[in-house]
Amino acid sequence: MNIFIPLIAGVLVGYVLRRKERKVNVDAPMSAALLLLIFFMGVEAGKVKIDALWLLSSSTVFAALTIAGSVGIALLVGGKG
Repeated sequence: MNIFIPLIAGVLVGYVLRRKERKVNVDAPMSAALLLLIFFMGVEAGKVKIDALWLLSSSTVFAALTIAGSVGIALLVGGKG
């Protein structure tokens, strides 16, 4: 699905409304659309079958390596404070 068409259309509508100095409140529709997006993302995520134990262990290892790498780079670049 091409997301650029609605994006460009929204920019153009916003520009036209700004030029007419007309105040339009889009908070409620935007909040509703965001909640629907989050809901449908959850529905799609619920359809995926995963091995939770493998995912937990690999995520833990990845997080530990990321932290170790960040600390290592900080020690190399920062030196002694």
